[in-house]
Amino acid sequence: MDGAHSAALQLQQLPPTSSTSALSETSFSYKENLIGALLAIFGHLVVSIALNLQKYCHIRLAGSKDPRAYFKTKTWWLGLFLMLLGELGVFASYAFAPLSLIVPLSAVSVIASAIIGIIFIKEKWKPKDFLRRYILSFVGCGLAVVGTYLLVTFAPNSHEKMTGENVTKHLVSWPFLLYMLVEIILFCLLLYFYKEKNTNNIVVILLLVALLGSMTVVTVKAVAGMLVLSIQGNLQLDYPIFYVMFVCMVATAVYQAAFLSQASQMYDSSLIASVGYILSTTIAITAGAIFYLDFIGEDVLHICMFALGCLIAFLGVFLITRNRKKAIPFEPYISMDAMPGMQNMHDKGMTVQPDLKASFSYGALENNDNISEIYAPATLPVM
Repeated sequence: MDGAHSAALQLQQLPPTSSTSALSETSFSYKENLIGALLAIFGHLVVSIALNLQKYCHIRLAGSKDPRAYFKTKTWWLGLFLMLLGELGVFASYAFAPLSLIVPLSAVSVIASAIIGIIFIKEKWKPKDFLRRYILSFVGCGLAVVGTYLLVTFAPNSHEKMTGENVTKHLVSWPFLLYMLVEIILFCLLLYFYKEKNTNNIVVILLLVALLGSMTVVTVKAVAGMLVLSIQGNLQLDYPIFYVMFVCMVATAVYQAAFLSQASQMYDSSLIASVGYILSTTIAITAGAIFYLDFIGEDVLHICMFALGCLIAFLGVFLITRNRKKAIPFEPYISMDAMPGMQNMHDKGMTVQPDLKASFSYGALENNDNISEIYAPATLPVM
């Protein structure tokens, strides 16, 4: 109330033209925040649908006798089109809203994936069993929605035209140069432990991803903002800083995808999603606050409520991914030595068939490693 009263007094002290222009600028900035947030939510939602469509296509082909390749199906191409559309929406959102608002909204993709995963389940559950099985997902989705609402409501309201002069000014400012020095040193240390010391801890790998991702989102906002200004008639493509940012954006995105691919080969995707979201969001918001000065001029209450929204969204994403069922390897045969009365056939302790730890190609019609447990044949009980 005191902040609103002081703001009203300041507006009253201004000339009529100044107060009118201040109100119009404030309303316009909130409108830009809303446009950016809606574009980001739409983009993440469409990308999540696209990925699930493509995964559904792969599963259907793997579980059927259809000889077609995946890229010859309409479902896969529909997923690719939706993915490009969603990524375009997320890219455009950076041109309208502050980076600190857009980055945490990637929680929408986790919420959408959880809901789509429940919809695509083929098994029939009793209401009581269904609620017990997915109670954490429902709670996580609710918390993520509340956190997203707080993020959008109390997001920083800083808006600056992404001209070549402004981007260059931020790039050579001493706070960002100091931040870059610390980030480069930390990145080199993590890379040394990961490559030379074989430290394959998930936090180390995802910290590398998050450090690269922070530079990716910083450059994406600069490139998107300069492109939008160029489309509006204020040409920015003749500034060298645009191409510097574009090259940095592509390079960091490529290396970020490479580290994510390595992490996916060693750890479960749900663990990568939760830990990666928390680390990437935290470091990206820090980078945006230093480079674009997102929180300059914001009052303490708005900053605290924004931080609370981030923490609630983090908890929601953690609960959603925590509840995902771990994949159970498909058992292609019954071990002969596990059958009643067959133990006396192994005089020397030799098994008739290899253990399940060996290749699945023996004793099975086909390798079912990549088939989802939903579509995998039912296994026979072993006594």
